[in-house]
Amino acid sequence: MASHLIQGRRVTMPVEVRDASVCGATYLVRADAARAVLAYSDLDVTEALPGKALCTLVFVRYGDSDLDSYNEFGVAFMVRPPGSGRPPAHGALAGVRDLRAHGTGAFIHWLPVDQGFTMEAGRTIWGFPKELAEIDLRLSSPYKRCVLRKDGRLVLDLLIRPGVPVLGAPTTMDAYSHLDGVTRRTRWTMRPHGVRARPGGALIRLGNHPIAKELSELGLPKRALMTTTATHLTMSFNNPTQL
Repeated sequence: MASHLIQGRRVTMPVEVRDASVCGATYLVRADAARAVLAYSDLDVTEALPGKALCTLVFVRYGDSDLDSYNEFGVAFMVRPPGSGRPPAHGALAGVRDLRAHGTGAFIHWLPVDQGFTMEAGRTIWGFPKELAEIDLRLSSPYKRCVLRKDGRLVLDLLIRPGVPVLGAPTTMDAYSHLDGVTRRTRWTMRPHGVRARPGGALIRLGNHPIAKELSELGLPKRALMTTTATHLTMSFNNPTQL
């Protein structure tokens, strides 16, 4: 069984998350701006609509996991699998068909956390771009809120209003990362419960951090395409594959 030594602790694969709460907002952003943001990687965004890419902002409270308890924020883009090329899009319906026909994965562009052990594990095992930040999550009220600061500067203040109950089905997808010149693919399984979703439902205020500037160049703040919350989420992360 594969394992990794992190700060003197043995982490056995797959890494299991037994209890987490998650809130996310997905936005349609300019594909050319998203490609500029991801220029350091060898992956290309998926165009859900002609000239439009999908960017998801997500905040998570990990209550019980193999990497301890911690808070996390993520910036992710839907991308094509490596080597799939960029087929032409011919309207909205073609964009949806393209997503289904060619598959897609989540490229993890930025993943701040508030604990050192999970930061080192994430960077060492999967090449996830984890770094330490101040992540204030307020999940007990009807409106879910994340206030994120890095190096004493506000990155963003994101407020999400949960929608109507929907069926939460187990999902397996590929998470891509690019760190220190290496691209990795990690198989990631999620089993959500207590899921709610709705069109829109997010209010975002950007700060003066460089990541906030990146988000503004994508077109934020704007109305979210949709928001999703889950009160209980279990997850499994396998060993990565270098591409």
